[in-house]
This record gives sequence, structure tokens and C-alpha cells, in this order.
Amino acid sequence: MSRQTAIAIAAHPDDIEFKMCGTLLLLRRAGWDIHCFNLATGNGGSTLHDSARTTEIRAEEARDAARLIGATWHPPITDDMEIIYGAALLRKVAAVIREVRPSIVLTHPLQDYMEDHMETARLAVSAAFAHTITNYVTDPPRPSYPDDITVYHCMPHGACDPIRRPVIPSAWVDTTSVHRQSMKALACHRSQREWLDATQGMGDYLQSMEHHARHMGRLSGTFQFAEGWWRHQHDGFSRHDTDPLAEALGADHLPNPYFIAADFPGRSASDRSCGVPPQWSAAT
Repeated sequence: MSRQTAIAIAAHPDDIEFKMCGTLLLLRRAGWDIHCFNLATGNGGSTLHDSARTTEIRAEEARDAARLIGATWHPPITDDMEIIYGAALLRKVAAVIREVRPSIVLTHPLQDYMEDHMETARLAVSAAFAHTITNYVTDPPRPSYPDDITVYHCMPHGACDPIRRPVIPSAWVDTTSVHRQSMKALACHRSQREWLDATQGMGDYLQSMEHHARHMGRLSGTFQFAEGWWRHQHDGFSRHDTDPLAEALGADHLPNPYFIAADFPGRSASDRSCGVPPQWSAAT
């Protein structure tokens, strides 16, 4: 039997390391092949270099990070702020999906603070959906295949949606044992320290990543460091409502009990849509 495969599809170099790297490392430890695919070059991420040089730097850093975690790296397909949902990019993303044949796709949330992230999520979802459609032609052409795919969405920036409503994951992955390796992978993106400080006031991006992982661990009530995930609806992606991430990671995967029950007694529809139990409101 061939090894199972997972791919992380994100917008920019370093996005995977911020929110998805720990889960990838745990899957690799469990015997899975892992892949990293950033759709954008990261060419906008510098106040020191022009677009072409920035693209070279970001690609080198992304390859170093992928090599560090034992992942296969896939080159980007467009520039920053040009990740726009449409036929041209969708055919390219779908081609990578068909080449890799993943059982698990990790990607951005469908609601996040910037369009590149959200458009990447939409492209990843549609490309995964199209993996069985024989008459859908990818770029370059790749044959369809019938295996199941499950898509998982990571947490949005700041653990809230674009209008600041708190978001709680439907499951956590315990990344404590691989946290330091995830930090080293993020540190490969050296050019981002100056850029994030200059444009977003994020003076230490490693500290920001550690804060997020610690916050997810605190919300889990169990782990020191964690990554949070939402599992996409399975219809059209897999024949059964399976959860391969939970199966692969075992005790390192913790479902949120508030999303196991069919309903949330005594809570309003708006509360349920955010998934924020009362005792966690102060923690967000």
C-alpha cells in the first residue's frame, strides 16, 4: 500500500509555518508524505528589494523551510495580491492536487483578514472537489482519480473573523512536541522580520506565532501548544464522512465537544456560528 499524503496550500511563503506546520510535522511522524504549496511568490513582502529579487529570496526561504520539515515544495503560480478565484489559477491548483493525490488538504479559513488567504482557501476547496471530475482539464493536464479527500481549514489571523468575531476551532492538534521545529521552520523566512515590523507592527514574527500556538493550547484546555482546525463538509470530496486527521494523529487530536453534539442547547444561532462557549469568551 502506498504512503498516505497531505498537502498544505497557503497564500504566501511563511503562512504554512505560522498555522499549519505542526500538524504537517505530526503527520510526517505518523508516516505520511507531506507537501507545501504557496500560491503567491511573496514578491510584495519587502521594503528593501524589488519584486524580482524579493521573489528569489522568498522562494529560497520557502524551500529551506520545506526541507527542514521533510516536505516536498511546490513553486508558486502567481504574485501577491493576484490570487483571484478564476479558471486559470483553479486549473493550476487542481493540477497540483492531482499530482500529489492527497488524502488531506490543509488550507486557510474561508473567512480571514485578507483576500489572498480567502481566495486561496476557495481555490484549494474547488481544486480538491474537482479531483474526481474526469472532464475537468487541469493546467498542465493531469488525470482525475477517485480517492477520498478531506479538507481542513486552519484558524484565521487573530483567532477572529474579518469583523472581529471570535472563532473557536472544531478540533485541536497538540503541537507541543514539534513546536520548536515549527519555530525553526518559520525562522527560515528571515526576510519577513523587517517586512512585518514595517507594515504590520509585528516586530517579532516568531513571538507572534508562539503566542497563537499557546493561545490555541489554552483554549483546548489540555495542550501547551496547539493548532486549531475546521473540517470541511465531506459531500463531493469523499464517499464517507471521514476524519483522516483524527485517525492519523490519535491522542494528539482533540475534538471540540461543542461541535460533536447536533445542537447547542440554550445558545443563539449567532453564537453557534462562531462556536464560542460562554466560558471561553474572556479568553478570546
